[in-house]
Amino acid sequence: MSEEDTKEEILYGEREIASGGLICFPNPNRERDYEISIDFPEFTCKCPFSGYPDFATLRIVYQPNKKVIELKAIKLYLNSFREKRISHEEVTNKIIDDFVEVSEPKWMQLEADFNPRGNVHTIIRVCHGKRNSLELII
Repeated sequence: MSEEDTKEEILYGEREIASGGLICFPNPNRERDYEISIDFPEFTCKCPFSGYPDFATLRIVYQPNKKVIELKAIKLYLNSFREKRISHEEVTNKIIDDFVEVSEPKWMQLEADFNPRGNVHTIIRVCHGKRNSLELII
């Protein structure tokens, strides 16, 4: 296989990202309110105006209802934004909308903490639903 052939070949990770979708499984304990927290420290998309890459840490916290979002599906879904030209505000709202649509959580919050670019640091926070109080002592 020549170097030119390798450049045109679609790699297995790219195939998985392209064919991936958000999937859920049944909540194993619907009788109890609990929270799931997920950090995604290597999120990337592209600025819709310049085409420059934007990097962010995404922090997702949610209280599941009937369904829990599968982690590998989250990873593939979030990686699908790598080449998309989309603003910070639009991508943050799209992600929470898609998560809410597939999982119907009791409550969900997404924080998108974008790395500074041009000396500007942006954090977008969006929320869905009403958070139930948890008596956690950590």
